[in-house]
Amino acid sequence: LITLKKPGLSSYAKDPQEAAESLVSLLEEAEKVVPVELREQTPVRVGATAGLRALGAERSEEILQAVRDLLRDKSSFKSQPDWVSVLDGSQEGAFAWVTINYLLEKLGKPYSHTVGVVDLGGGSVQMAYAISEKDAAKAPQVSDGEDSYVKKLVLKGTTYYLYVHSYLHYGLLAARAEILKASERSDYSNCMLDGYHGKYQYGDDTFEASGSSSGATYSKCRAVAVRALKVDEPACTHMKCTFGGVWNGGGGDGQKNLFVASFFYDRAAEAGFVNPKAAVAKVKPSDFEEAARRVCKLNVKEAHATYPDVSEEDIPFLCMDLVYQHTLLVDGFGVDPYQDITLVKKVPYGNSFVEAAWPLGSAIEVASSS
Repeated sequence: LITLKKPGLSSYAKDPQEAAESLVSLLEEAEKVVPVELREQTPVRVGATAGLRALGAERSEEILQAVRDLLRDKSSFKSQPDWVSVLDGSQEGAFAWVTINYLLEKLGKPYSHTVGVVDLGGGSVQMAYAISEKDAAKAPQVSDGEDSYVKKLVLKGTTYYLYVHSYLHYGLLAARAEILKASERSDYSNCMLDGYHGKYQYGDDTFEASGSSSGATYSKCRAVAVRALKVDEPACTHMKCTFGGVWNGGGGDGQKNLFVASFFYDRAAEAGFVNPKAAVAKVKPSDFEEAARRVCKLNVKEAHATYPDVSEEDIPFLCMDLVYQHTLLVDGFGVDPYQDITLVKKVPYGNSFVEAAWPLGSAIEVASSS
């Protein structure tokens, strides 16, 4: 059972009680599939992600405590206070990697047979792939409080050294704010479609997000996206970096076959270069560029008519989103623009399709370690 519920916990920043109550329907769904006699020994875990991290320690802790109280008082499942927590970004990335490799039946095989995963959420983006023990030993040391670059996982009797890094502020919705911040003009953005006059709110910040009278410009928008990514700053002090001075893990066999999930899939389907009914699709990073070039020429009204599957609130940002996704893959992660990558929404498993999301990986990791 995989159920998607919107909005997320972070949407209830001002009302922790309501945040907790929003989980009741999920608990009821779970109770329908877990037999009564097994409920007391079935653990329930709640992992919050980047959206809650962005609220800051005090607000997020109030929400988590309300969730702990709810599970203690109203749930028939086994719960412990420390099973309700904010995942650090690298846990989120690692669990997404476990999910996809489990569903592809790669776990238990040598690391070179596994696939790498890029998971683009709203608040953060994660890159995760398996590396050799030799490369893991070369991982740079990180400062106190930072997530280490390498996680050691034992899955199906095989030890994996997983390079994983989470880039907070570079999920799709957070990156819009970064791009608007990096814009040279305060009154309009070269990434916004002509005909749109409005503001963009992310967290506690509000940005001017109007289009210029001459419309969006692909090349100017791309330059701003590169600037927002901080591709060459701070200076790279490791063998090789992605962006923001972050070690890239060294590459290798575990990264050759990339599975790219979440908002990458959604925008590709909405922009029409992936069949929205397909669970997986092969594309190239250059497909995002081509789609962006088409979209950036349009005004809001034309974009509405051309891309009916894109929501009203996302349409003005469609040029920006596609430019950012191409820039993130090519300039940020150093993926060849013409390399095949696999966009994934669901992974075929047995006779069904399973959502390619981190919660399953979390459950598998718990089961493997208990």
